[in-house]
Amino acid sequence: MLGIATTTSEVDVDNASIADLWDRVTGTQPDPPWWLVALVGLVALASVLHGPTWRVARNTVTIAHEGGHALIALLTGRKLDGIKLHSDTSGVTVSRGKPHGPGMIFTALAGYVTPPLLGLFFALLLAGGRITLMLWFSLALLAAMLVMIRNAYGALSVIATGTIVFGVSWFGSTAVQAGFAYLAAWFLLLAATRPVIELQRMRARQMAPSSDADQLAHLTGVPGLAWVGLFGATALLALLAGGALLVPDISLPDLPVPLVP
Repeated sequence: MLGIATTTSEVDVDNASIADLWDRVTGTQPDPPWWLVALVGLVALASVLHGPTWRVARNTVTIAHEGGHALIALLTGRKLDGIKLHSDTSGVTVSRGKPHGPGMIFTALAGYVTPPLLGLFFALLLAGGRITLMLWFSLALLAAMLVMIRNAYGALSVIATGTIVFGVSWFGSTAVQAGFAYLAAWFLLLAATRPVIELQRMRARQMAPSSDADQLAHLTGVPGLAWVGLFGATALLALLAGGALLVPDISLPDLPVPLVP
């Protein structure tokens, strides 16, 4: 009798713990104060504009970029050989399959559009108060990508990013979690345009003959500049839509109405 009772109690505790964790991840959190949202937005913008900071922060964009290639390659039935991330913030995703056709086109297209679309998705989650869910969804993406990494620097980059996200989501206060989540969403939305500009500069100098845009031009016959334009338009539209979701609603106090005798 005692053994059975103890086992049941342990199962109940385990079920309660899982339920509590699920509620913690999927539950809603209160909106952060407007000044915090504005502050982390400015920090994100500064990290994009400041050269030395950008060279470090750009690794996050590369992770999203190469993750987009990998995800679409798998979804379109291609065999994924792996992902490599390099210290110069470049990356490469290798997949096998037909060297032409829709699967190859969508795989090549996915890289530059993934960071802004991911930022927009994060903004949607945050607008619904799903701060913890957004952080844990990021962890799940990083964990899935880590399995596909094929070089030491890439593994270190993904592990370091995941460690930071986990630390904030598990140990951070409500304000810290909210600030970090909004910072990540703002950064992806604001940062997505700069790699497109850098891409076109390199293409103009004939320094990127195998860029995603040029591969798409080869696959479709549509000029590479048109694909660069599509990448840029996607980034700008995502920024406008995501920014509208993230910008805080500042309500002014009601002014007293003078009494008319």
